[in-house]
Amino acid sequence: MTRILIVEDEPAIAIALQDELEGEMYRTECVSDGITGLARARSGEFELILLDVMLPGKDGMNVTRELRRAGNQTPIILLTARSVESDKILGLDLGADDYITKPFSAGELLSRIRAVLRRTQPPAARGGANSFGNCTLDVERCELMRGGQAVGLTATEFRMLKVFLERTGTVLSLDEILYAVWGPGIVMSDRVIYTHINNLRNKIEDDASKPRHLVSVRGLGYRFDQ
Repeated sequence: MTRILIVEDEPAIAIALQDELEGEMYRTECVSDGITGLARARSGEFELILLDVMLPGKDGMNVTRELRRAGNQTPIILLTARSVESDKILGLDLGADDYITKPFSAGELLSRIRAVLRRTQPPAARGGANSFGNCTLDVERCELMRGGQAVGLTATEFRMLKVFLERTGTVLSLDEILYAVWGPGIVMSDRVIYTHINNLRNKIEDDASKPRHLVSVRGLGYRFDQ
């Protein structure tokens, strides 16, 4: 699931952004000042940053400048109430990926987010055909091929495999898997998740008892390896 950091000091706007994005199945975290925003952005835990320009502690322009100088290339969309062209040019020159002037509609914001993610995400997260081992998952066709033969996936197995491909190399806890595959507010026993993972292993692994792709990380969760 795509993780978005929201750095916004106006509580009403921050809450509205969080509600809208989580309604679209993005995972969000909100902070209200530039210093905390810079620290969280440096963690590398996010695929996108929504960054207000006017912030206490450190403004959005300086946050952008410091991230880019440090080599952090996490996509940034600047949010501001100012429509002065020179501000937009400065923000983009500092390394921001896009710039939205308040007030903006939810539709415009979501469209900008999708466009930035399409430009910046690695190929395995974008859709199309994603290969690993002797398998290929075509996200757009919702089709898994293994050794040239079609493999039937349930809707849950497809969503789970897509999530793991998007987060290749990252350990996902059971809670993170539950949130990403089934959505927020769902309560489910761990045994159900284990069952779906085992079923998926039987379909993608040469030997499900010795998985090479969907591996267990003791005490932490699961990691997908190409």
